[in-house]
Amino acid sequence: MKKRLILSLVAVFLLIVLAACSKPSSSNNSSNSSNDDLSGKVIAGGSTALQPLAQQAATEFMVKHPKVQLTVQGGGSGVGLTQVAAATFQVGNSDIFAEEKPGIDSSALKDYKVAVVGIAPIVNAESSVSELTQDQLVDIFTGKITNWKEVGGKDLKITVISRTEGSGTRVNFDKFALKNQAEITGPSQDASGAVVTMVGQTPGAVSYVAFSYLQTSKDIKAVQIDGVEASAANVASNKWKIWAYEHMYTNSKKETAVDKAFIDYVKSDKKNLEKMGYIAISDMKVDRDASGLVSNK
Repeated sequence: MKKRLILSLVAVFLLIVLAACSKPSSSNNSSNSSNDDLSGKVIAGGSTALQPLAQQAATEFMVKHPKVQLTVQGGGSGVGLTQVAAATFQVGNSDIFAEEKPGIDSSALKDYKVAVVGIAPIVNAESSVSELTQDQLVDIFTGKITNWKEVGGKDLKITVISRTEGSGTRVNFDKFALKNQAEITGPSQDASGAVVTMVGQTPGAVSYVAFSYLQTSKDIKAVQIDGVEASAANVASNKWKIWAYEHMYTNSKKETAVDKAFIDYVKSDKKNLEKMGYIAISDMKVDRDASGLVSNK
């Protein structure tokens, strides 16, 4: 009898312990509730240079927050700024400062710098030219040099592929690579991916894309400028001067907790950011303002 009583007491004790262990802790409940509370629809659109990072981050963010619906679109920096100002987009992706876009009230927007991106001139992979001086680059894009043999390449006509108006990549390339000179009128594309495809398929073609697109095709290659390689390290020190901040803008009067949480997530994943060809803000040794003035940190 005494042995049976002891066994019964042990069994009861084990049941109590198991029940206590299976009961969710209040902290876990709080965490789940916090995730569940984050809900809503967000459209983030604009810059195609930022689009790959934004799309990857959106996919991961929606896994972590199932009640959030995120849509990432392209269209160019001008579209991103215009649409977020009109509250059509909740997040406007841009390679340029809002102050640089005519017709935009920058004081009505919140600017979040999430990354830095380098911009590189690219040529068809079969091109014999791998390096240019900045003056040669300017002369090519303004139509003064029309054949690759003029810069040490093959006897082949140069086809300049531009970006459409409203492209932040174009604004920054013209400012920092072409010394504010205007590109010649020719074939143009509004998306970075389309530029890569066209250059890769066109012997003699030249254009420019963000570093984040350099590894997307074996049919293109980046060109050095004045002996400087297009690399993240050279951007960080401003040795490579063709670069831009990647901005995510929100409408000051319409910003939600979901908008801010998504933007914080984009800039917090440094490992993924660098893997995709962007440079973390914290790695930059210099700052640059909307006028283009560079200062040391």
